[in-house]
Amino acid sequence: MRRRRAVWRATHRGSKEMDHLLGHYTEQTIDSMNANEIAVLERLIETADPQIELCLYEGYTLDDAELDALMARMRRFHGLPKAS
Repeated sequence: MRRRRAVWRATHRGSKEMDHLLGHYTEQTIDSMNANEIAVLERLIETADPQIELCLYEGYTLDDAELDALMARMRRFHGLPKAS
């Protein structure tokens, strides 16, 4: 149930671009995530789209090691350049 809820929330954020980027990543990886990784994903889902976009596209930090590691995995998943 928790996994399904995370997928739904990741694909229904309101911004089509974030629905696609965050949702597609979540749909493809949720089954391999453990409880802690899902908790980190849930925290990311609660983050505002502009902050996620800056981290994803520009390599900004969310000042949280777990969220930053998740963003790095998302960048690799979507074929975006490594943050500098």
